Amino acid sequence: MSSGFSLPSTRGRLLVAAPPLGDPNFDRSVVFMLDHNEGGALGLVINRPSEPLDIEIDAWAHLIDPRIMFRGGPVDPQALIGLGLVPTITPDGQVIESVECVEPVDLDEDPSTMETTPTKVRIFHGYAGWGPQQLDGELEMGAWIVLTALASDVFTDEPERLWRTVLARQRGEVAWLADCPADVSLN
Repeated sequence: MSSGFSLPSTRGRLLVAAPPLGDPNFDRSVVFMLDHNEGGALGLVINRPSEPLDIEIDAWAHLIDPRIMFRGGPVDPQALIGLGLVPTITPDGQVIESVECVEPVDLDEDPSTMETTPTKVRIFHGYAGWGPQQLDGELEMGAWIVLTALASDVFTDEPERLWRTVLARQRGEVAWLADCPADVSLN
């Protein structure tokens, strides 16, 4: 888009595919956004488990549950990206695990050397990427619904149900989309 108009950043939020999204890579997907600025956007599809984890990352193994990888998106499917839940510890010792605590982790690093070790880790192969203004254009066209993310969304035990779960907890008409059939012609 050449309008120069830029929407607010979606960093740290969820992009939920509006039905029907014609691209099979993103139909009924939930994307956790890692970055969104004038140079483009980057996120991970968090509701597409793919295959058992069969790579050597022994230092991280005890933090990965379930022991599977997730398809983070169609861009560079050989790239591995780790997301960790790195809790914040308040001065009085309270542990806070909010969406602000979800951050990329360096899978080459030994987690025991980190200042705060993640309590959970998910491994993604590939990612979702958009060029400058591309995501803004898709948002303006209504292809995505931008929603507040929860740490429990990123690390859900039921990733296959996440699209419906996230929509169902919304207020008003957005919640109705949770009941939209996969084939809208059946509606």
